[in-house]
Amino acid sequence: MKITFLCIGKTTDKQIKGLYEDYLKRLSHYAKVKIEYLELRKKGLSAELLKIEEGKMILSKVDSSTNLILLDEQGKQFSSEGFASFLQKGLNASSREMVFVIGGAYGFSEEVYSKASHKIALSKMTFTHQMVRLIFLEQLYRGFTILKGEKYHHS
Repeated sequence: MKITFLCIGKTTDKQIKGLYEDYLKRLSHYAKVKIEYLELRKKGLSAELLKIEEGKMILSKVDSSTNLILLDEQGKQFSSEGFASFLQKGLNASSREMVFVIGGAYGFSEEVYSKASHKIALSKMTFTHQMVRLIFLEQLYRGFTILKGEKYHHS
């Protein structure tokens, strides 16, 4: 199974990047997981136009067989066990690639929302994009360890 994590904007903090790499290494035991950063020059763009342009970049990375999952504050919230179950269903559903996306500061365009199969929220709280990426990678790792019955997660 292939999992891609699309992120609008780059991560500049070297310590956080190091933590991303640690979780990607851990995840490599369970699935092929990669992070892809999408950069857009945003000077002079309104919030709506920015969402549209970011949406075009996101949609250029997926096709009709992609299981597109948006990390969105209005999405469904899961416990770690619930997310593991969601992950298992995605893995079992087909050989489709699972693509999780963190959008830009203003969210997603309507076109991206219409192509998405799911929206999930990590919390009702607000985090920086760099921290959301780290939290999501940790939860993805936790989800796989739950599915494998490993000791990382304690119920």
